[in-house]
Amino acid sequence: MHQKVQREQHCFPRPRAHPMRAFVSSPSPKRPKGPVLKGISMMKRLAIVTGILALAAPLAMAQYSTWTSDPAHSEVDFSIKHGGVSNVHGRFGKVAATLVYNEADISKSTVTATIDPSTVDTGEPARDTHLKTDAFFDVAKFPTASFTSTSVARTGGKLTVSGNFTLHGVTKPVVLDVDGPSTPVESGMDHKLHSGFSATTTLSRTAFGIGTSFPSALVGDEVKLTIEVEIVKQ
Repeated sequence: MHQKVQREQHCFPRPRAHPMRAFVSSPSPKRPKGPVLKGISMMKRLAIVTGILALAAPLAMAQYSTWTSDPAHSEVDFSIKHGGVSNVHGRFGKVAATLVYNEADISKSTVTATIDPSTVDTGEPARDTHLKTDAFFDVAKFPTASFTSTSVARTGGKLTVSGNFTLHGVTKPVVLDVDGPSTPVESGMDHKLHSGFSATTTLSRTAFGIGTSFPSALVGDEVKLTIEVEIVKQ
């Protein structure tokens, strides 16, 4: 009898679990809500922005290069009328300039420069000594003249650099007409790229408070400047 019951049990299959039961009984993963979801979204955006900046940084750095002046081949020359009949020429021998050059767009470049007025040289020692006094440059009180560009523009093949020029404690806007920069050449001395440019402008000496006790009939008011700078890529 016992064996017969066992055989009858084997004849009937065991009931199977409903296929949906496991699905229903298994807890579904919870989606983050509220601050957690916002935090994850913010992290994703930050990762995207960081990636873009990482890709853009090398390109931006490649567009800019820094050039500094070669002191042995840079100077500022000037000429001024004397007595209304002749021109007196002179130079400032100590000039330091820095050009941050944008190779893709020169208008995004910047220029800064300093001049040491105590290096004035007109070829006449007595006159040079007089020019260094408070009657003119007053180099003891104003040992540095400086220029900082505010814009660079190329129009019709001409390059102009506008900026603020400080001399004798007075700052005025000036515009430089620039020839250059020249095609870079690698120097055999330092194996760096060298280039150069010339710039011209005209200033009023009395506008900067220089030699105001001297009438323009004796010492001309207009001063023509010619800047010659050789620059080296750093």
